[in-house]
Amino acid sequence: MDKLKRYIECYIDTETCNLRCHYCYIAQMRKFNNKLAKFGHTPEEIRKALSVKRLGGKCLINLCAGGETLLSSEVIPVTKALLEEGHYVMIVTNGTLTNRFKEIAKFPKDLLERLVFKFSFHYLELLRLNLLDKYFENIQMMKDAGCSYTVEITPSDELIPHIEELKKVCMQKMGTLCHVTIARDDRTGGIEVLSEKTFDEYKKIWGQFDSDLFKFKSKIFYKKRKEFCYAGDWSVYINLTTGSMKQCYFSKVIDNIYENVDKPLKFEAIGKNCQIAHCYNGHAYLALGDIPGIGNDVNYASLRNRVTPDGEWLQPKMKEFMSQKLYDNNEEYDEMRKKKINKHRLVRKVKYTTLQNAKKIVRKVYGKKNSKKDSKSN
Repeated sequence: MDKLKRYIECYIDTETCNLRCHYCYIAQMRKFNNKLAKFGHTPEEIRKALSVKRLGGKCLINLCAGGETLLSSEVIPVTKALLEEGHYVMIVTNGTLTNRFKEIAKFPKDLLERLVFKFSFHYLELLRLNLLDKYFENIQMMKDAGCSYTVEITPSDELIPHIEELKKVCMQKMGTLCHVTIARDDRTGGIEVLSEKTFDEYKKIWGQFDSDLFKFKSKIFYKKRKEFCYAGDWSVYINLTTGSMKQCYFSKVIDNIYENVDKPLKFEAIGKNCQIAHCYNGHAYLALGDIPGIGNDVNYASLRNRVTPDGEWLQPKMKEFMSQKLYDNNEEYDEMRKKKINKHRLVRKVKYTTLQNAKKIVRKVYGKKNSKKDSKSN
């Protein structure tokens, strides 16, 4: 069995999309700029920068753009290179770019079994553009090719009147319901739920999908994490264009993957220094085990998988890998090391009013040297 060493969140700086969803956080922040990612590095260079040897083992690598991930043609060869290196790769996509999926379907079978697609189900946009059938055809194509997949909706207030028809479509097309995430308002420093409903009302409405993903996210949402977190060591956040490697979304830069590629990367856990209001993507970080003791009752595979009349969304090899915990394959720090890391906490209580202010404060805390990299990597 391949052991999960690290979780690598890779940001791809494509900030445009062929859909226009009202709840999209890029649209909220008015960041769409028709820009397609240009990595500036060959797939071979990226593979070397993220080699199994350099990362200490095989990793679960998530590829996600500011807009639609697969719009940039450069994503395909990079995905293949990372799979050839031995990693397990996830791609976040809206599922509409048929030609991209046809290209990926030509990958060798031993690569495809380590690839999973996180299909975002933008129901109203798919209806508006008459792409609903194409969306499910593309899912079937990747399933037939031997890939794993998961399907999730962003539960917005505008979608509530369509819930029954949405459930009917899911059962007709997939034989099971889709998963449900949580719509968030990135314009607020507290990273609120993007809804006019109270949180209790919101959970009741969308709980009818019986989604383990939604249940877990609802459980941890709004809860500030004060425990010792191993993000920065067991997981990192990387901008694939600049190479900037950060501990997490809003934290200091600890290395650059394109510099000194023949030397080991520098990992440093964030400890109790998290500056985010709450771990809004804890369904990945916490379920995978960045904070030992939190999320022990679930695993990442269970939050992403569904059982259908003809099988499961996750293929056996991918399911096995995603079911592991980071703390099972990494050593926890001793108390002396934890204490040293926690002493580096420069900001203890910060009330963010906007994400922009949060970024400014983090840049101020960690100095001008990192600010240029930060501005490119968010």
